[in-house]
Formats: sequence, C-alpha cells, structure tokens
Amino acid sequence: MPLPADRTALDLLDAHLEALWDGTDLPLPQGPVCLAAEGGGELARWALDQLLRIPCEPKDTFVRQVGGLVAEFRSRRCPWNAAALRLLDDTYTFVATGPRRHEHWAHDVHAVLHRSVPDPRGWVRLDYDRTNTARHTVPYPFDPPGASEFPDHLYPLEAEAAVAALAIMAEEWQSEPAPVRSRPDRDAVLADARTLLDRYGPTARYWTNATAAASDPAPDFLAAGLQGTKSQGFLTSEYLNGVDLFDDLGLIAVTDDEVGVFWSFGAY
Repeated sequence: MPLPADRTALDLLDAHLEALWDGTDLPLPQGPVCLAAEGGGELARWALDQLLRIPCEPKDTFVRQVGGLVAEFRSRRCPWNAAALRLLDDTYTFVATGPRRHEHWAHDVHAVLHRSVPDPRGWVRLDYDRTNTARHTVPYPFDPPGASEFPDHLYPLEAEAAVAALAIMAEEWQSEPAPVRSRPDRDAVLADARTLLDRYGPTARYWTNATAAASDPAPDFLAAGLQGTKSQGFLTSEYLNGVDLFDDLGLIAVTDDEVGVFWSFGAY
C-alpha cells in the first residue's frame, strides 16, 4: 500500500534534514523541495523556511542549528515524537520501532537493533551511534544474543512496570543529581513514558533485560533508579572510537504489528 503523499513528503524532508545534520547531504534539489513544500503542508513549509534562514557558514554553527531544527520539526510531526524527544533526547539512548514480520518476534527485534528496518509509521528514531564508523565492524553499540537465546536474557514485565523502566532511562548512569523518583516533574516524566508505550496498545507484551524482573514482573524501577538496576548485557564488549560501554537497560514492546525497542547505555 503506498504511503500518503503528505507522509512521503515529510519523510523526505526529515531524511534530508538529518543528512544535513550529519554533514552528508547537499542542498535539496528543486524537485524534492517542491514536493515537500506542496505535499507536506504547513509543517513542511515552516521547516523549509526555517532551513533557508540558517547561515551556511560557519559549518559547525550550521550543523548545530540544523540539529535544533530537526528536533523541533520532529516534535511538531506528532505527540509521540515530542514525548520521545522530551524524555530521552538528553541521554545516551536508542529508540526505534520496526515491523512485526516473524512468529518469533526476536527476529524482528534483531532487525531493529541492526537498523535494517524503518519505523512503520515514519516516527522519530533516536540513534546517536547512527554515524559511528564502528558500525562497519559490529552492530555498535549492540551485540545481541541470537533469537533463540532471547528467553535466557529477557524477562516479562507488567505494563506499569514497563512505564517505570522507560521513565528511569531519562536518568544518567553516573552521578545522577535528580533521580526520577524525586524530580518535581516526576508525573510528567511518567506521562511521557506512558505516551510512548500507548503506541503499542493495551494488548502489548513487554520484556526487559533487567534482572530484577527475573523473579517479579513488576519490580519497583523508580525506587531503584537507573544506577540501581542491574541487567543482562546486550552491548558489544569492544572498545571503539573512544567510547567504553559499561552497562545498559533495555525495554522491548511486542504487538502483532510492531516491535518497539528502548535502550539506555552507560558509557564513558
């Protein structure tokens, strides 16, 4: 089934803005500019107008300002994007959703971890290692177990525990000055986490690599916080490009149509 014209235009513009942000794209040709401006509606026209206002030099300033435009453009596309960016854009995380194509959903999670499938709805993906050259050698920062081994590394979670697990990913792994449990905006953080998981509907099933869930599908993640949550690692053990990974917390959402993957990394 073909995508709606407005989504096609907005997806095209999103890809172009991200490429400019990464420093890998040339100015958008006139044809795609017209497609985005006419087919993407008011949002596309706003984004293109903002892009034209950004000076091309100096280059580092251009890239920084384009990065800010990308975040604002994505936030305006839909409430789910806005919640993802508010909750997890300031921490070292991976957030992505892919299609459910296999009876054994672990194969679909593998595809998401390896970045080989797009979001079925064209919504935001948070992936700070998307341009890391280490990915030419390993699926950096991941080194997931095989699909058949997933039951040995993941534990089921109840829905409210999944919300809390996602919420504490807004914390830092080291020297966190304000754990979610004590933040004045605690309820807003939990609301954003709930918005993200609402995407997958009331029948979604959840899994985590947090070992606290091995004996209890509803552990108190808020009380433990990110620093107090131990897990089975899904990370590469290789030291690459100056980044050493030391811990992680993952949450997987599974429906009949989609798999959502949320991962927080401890790194230095």
